[in-house]
Amino acid sequence: MTSWQWVRVIAGTFILISLGFGIPDSPIFLSTWWLGFTAFVGINLLQSGFTRWCLLENLLRKFGVRGEGEQSCK
Repeated sequence: MTSWQWVRVIAGTFILISLGFGIPDSPIFLSTWWLGFTAFVGINLLQSGFTRWCLLENLLRKFGVRGEGEQSCK
């Protein structure tokens, strides 16, 4: 998987987990403050869509995850 695919997988996971922690009727509810984390992830996704810059993607690439258009080393 490329770095942009990992960003979407991680962001989607964070959103689903934070919704579970933040919605009062959820079996894993902790606090409604977790909905703020959901908003934070959504804002970052929106920002990266306009600016084409994402901190998580940069970090993943530093750890060796290939970017879009890069060939994998086999």
